[in-house]
Amino acid sequence: VNIRDYAFNKHQSVDDYPYGGGAGLVMQPEPVYRAYKDLEKDMKKKPRVVYLTPQGTTFHQEMAKELAKEEELVFLCGHYEGIDERVLEEIVTDYVSIGDYVLTGGELPAISRLVPGVLHNDDSAGDESFENGLLEYPQYTRPPVFLDKEVPEVLLSGHHENIRKWRHEQSVKRTKERRPDLWEAYEK
Repeated sequence: VNIRDYAFNKHQSVDDYPYGGGAGLVMQPEPVYRAYKDLEKDMKKKPRVVYLTPQGTTFHQEMAKELAKEEELVFLCGHYEGIDERVLEEIVTDYVSIGDYVLTGGELPAISRLVPGVLHNDDSAGDESFENGLLEYPQYTRPPVFLDKEVPEVLLSGHHENIRKWRHEQSVKRTKERRPDLWEAYEK
């Protein structure tokens, strides 16, 4: 499914700047949600939605066997800085990582993301999962309210120090919850 087909603007763009500032772009929740709802309507039951992210459980053979048994299965791949957290909370059932590295969108080998000039903004590769031993914080973009879920107020405040602290707290929380192995190494 091409998520751009579900964009609602003449350029079929699906990304926007992150609330709270920073390099890169975030995929908007509406086109992702619209694509999911369109896909879901043709399925026999609510699908299992696997979001491929470095913040997930590392993929392994037993997981492959488990997923192969699913009648309805969707793989969701982010681009840029990822996908707005609100739509992930709404539709994703599993967060799965294919390894401890960050890709631009799955199409490029991991190392090419780090080559100067590959990304439009070279700062984008510096603030990612694994760069400081922690997973990246949740990302949000427009609109400010999606499915009655609001962007965290601190990201709208313009207070850079509070945003930096919030992002760090979220990175710590997310790493402890999703990747205790990384948290243990980080603490040392």
